Amino acid sequence: MKILIIDDESRARNVLANLLQEECTGITTILEASNLVEGVELIKSTAPQIVFLDIEMPQNSGLEILDFFKNEKINFQIIFTTAYSQYAIEAFRLSAIDYLMKPIDIEELKLALQNAKKVIEEENINHKLQNLEKAFQQLSLNKIALEIPKGIIFASHEDILYFEADGVYTKVHLMNGKSELICKTLKHFANQLKDKPLFYKPHRSYLINLKFMNEVVKKDGLHVVMQNNKTIPIARDRKDAFLKMINTIFN
Repeated sequence: MKILIIDDESRARNVLANLLQEECTGITTILEASNLVEGVELIKSTAPQIVFLDIEMPQNSGLEILDFFKNEKINFQIIFTTAYSQYAIEAFRLSAIDYLMKPIDIEELKLALQNAKKVIEEENINHKLQNLEKAFQQLSLNKIALEIPKGIIFASHEDILYFEADGVYTKVHLMNGKSELICKTLKHFANQLKDKPLFYKPHRSYLINLKFMNEVVKKDGLHVVMQNNKTIPIARDRKDAFLKMINTIFN
């Protein structure tokens, strides 16, 4: 059996390769790639049966692999690896796709390989990946993917207070008091959430969750006070539209 390990950390690749060689039988070849693009090229040129795929990589998240195989039959089984339990685990569970937490446990590794072989024998790979896509689509109905350096956080719309522009980045302020700096512009999130009535852009630098407005203040212009006491300005050219929207929704 041919196996490919895709992980940007050489030490992680070496550890997994050694575990596979020492603890698992039936493996003839172990290939390695340090990023997703290189890994996809190896998949297409060498046809491995199983791909161990790290989620948290700097250029492309492992979760983007399906984008490289649109309208193509997939003949390899994916086992995701991650050091961050909160990332995408819900989607994996919904779709019954295997994943391993780092540091990798030997018994869990053996079980994941056993499950992968069974899926391959049943020629059930594409069905599983279709389920994964459906699971991500299901999550996207009320969650948004926030790409941070260590991976992806799936945050519920209900957990987001507001988005704040920070140059070419966006700071996302969450209900739990934390904030995450995302490598996307505010415009990206405004476009992504334009069909979600909960979110409104009162100013070029902010996108707010209307549910968490505490107060509208008419002093030195118009401002919104959010639930965390942050005061956010309403742009002059949006003042009338904002007040009309407030009267329509809340009256």
